[in-house]
Amino acid sequence: MKLHKEGFGIILVSFVICSLIETVILFFGLNSWSTFSIVAFSTFPLGILILVIQFFRLPSRTVSFKEGEILCPADGKVVVIEEVDETEYFHDRRIQISIFMSPLNVHANFNPVSGVIQYAKYHPGLFLVAWHPKSSTDNERTTIVTKTASGKEVLFRQIAGALARRICYYVQPGQIVEGGKEFGFIKFGSRIDILLPLDAKIHVQLNQKVKGQLTKIADL
Repeated sequence: MKLHKEGFGIILVSFVICSLIETVILFFGLNSWSTFSIVAFSTFPLGILILVIQFFRLPSRTVSFKEGEILCPADGKVVVIEEVDETEYFHDRRIQISIFMSPLNVHANFNPVSGVIQYAKYHPGLFLVAWHPKSSTDNERTTIVTKTASGKEVLFRQIAGALARRICYYVQPGQIVEGGKEFGFIKFGSRIDILLPLDAKIHVQLNQKVKGQLTKIADL
C-alpha cells in the first residue's frame, strides 16, 4: 500500500492544520480542561487526517487480464445497468454500467481494456450528486474511448460528484494503454460510467460492490 501522488499536497496541508489545532487544544486545555475533554477534542482532527490519508491510498494488486474482458475501472458499488442513448461519441444505443465511489473508496481509476486511446475530452459542468440521473451529461466529467485489438471501442467517463471538485486523467488520443493500469484519479466522491456494445456479456449486478483492476465487469 502506498499513497497516490495526487494526495501529497493535500495530506501535507491537512497535517499542518491538524498539528496547529492539536497545539491550540493542548495550550488551552492542559490548565483548564479535563483529561476526557482534551482527548475528545484531540481525536476529531486526528480522525479527519486519517480519513484524508486513507482516501489517497493506492493498493498494490495483481492484475489478471485477458483480451475481450472489461476490467472494473474503480472501487465502489454498481448503481446503474441500463441501455442508454450515447450522444457524444457513438450516437447510438449502449449498455451503461455506473460505479459510485464513496469518499471511503480508493479513488484511483484504471483502464478497463487494453488498446489505443481514440478520444479524450474534458467537459466543465455542474456538481450534482453522483447518483443523480443527469450527472452523466450535466456534471464536470471526462470522456475517454479506447479501441481494443479486435477493433471494438469502449467509452468510459469520470464524473464529478457534489464533493469531487477535481478530475485528473493521464491519457491522450493515440496513446497505447494496458488494461488495469491507472489512467486517472477523482478527488472526494464521484462516479465512473462505462458504455459497452449491446451484445456485451455483463457479469455484475446492481448494488454489487466491485474492485478496480480485479472485478470483471463484462466480456466483449
